[in-house]
Amino acid sequence: MTHAPPHSSHEPSDAHLARLAAHPGPQREAAFEALVRRHAPRVHRLASGMVGPGAADDVVQEVLISMYRNLGGFRGEAQFSTWLHRITLNACHRALAARQAVALEDTPEPAAPHSPVRAGEQADLRDRLAWAMGQLPPDQREAVSLRELSGLDYAEIAEVMGVEVGTVKSRIHRGRAALRGLLAGIGVTP
Repeated sequence: MTHAPPHSSHEPSDAHLARLAAHPGPQREAAFEALVRRHAPRVHRLASGMVGPGAADDVVQEVLISMYRNLGGFRGEAQFSTWLHRITLNACHRALAARQAVALEDTPEPAAPHSPVRAGEQADLRDRLAWAMGQLPPDQREAVSLRELSGLDYAEIAEVMGVEVGTVKSRIHRGRAALRGLLAGIGVTP
C-alpha cells in the first residue's frame, strides 16, 4: 500500500532506490533524485498542513537532508513512504517547538491574473485553516494531516504514528470536529 505516485513496471521501487541512494556509487545521486521527485510533493503537503505553507519549504529541506543522511538506516521493515512520513512529522514537531505556534503570515500563492480577489480569498482561507490546524492537539493535527493532506489510509497512519487503527479513527474524528468548531467560530463555513 505505497502512496508513491504510480510508476511503471520499468521504474525501480522505493526500496530499491533507497538501497542505491544509501551507498556511495555511480547511481547514488540519481536514485536519491528519483526518490525526491516521487515523494517531495507529498512531503510538502504534509509539512504545509502541519506548520503552515510559509514554513513548509524549510521543513521539506530539513526532511530531504535527513532522508539523505539516514538512508543507510532504512531497513525496509516498513514501507519507504511510512519511514519518510515519520521523518516529516519529526521535522514538523521540531519546527513547531522552535516557534511555539503556527505562523499566520504564510506567503500566499501567486494570484491568478484573471481573479486577484479570488486568490486573496483563497490565501485568507489558507491562513485561517493553518491557524485552526495549529490549535489542534499534536496527535489530532498529525492524524488529520496524514489523512487529508497525505492521503494515507487508517492502517498506514497507525503505522506512522505507532498507534492502533481505532486510535487513529478517534483522533481524526475529534480533530475534524474541532476544526469545524474552530472554523465556524471565525466565520468559515466548513
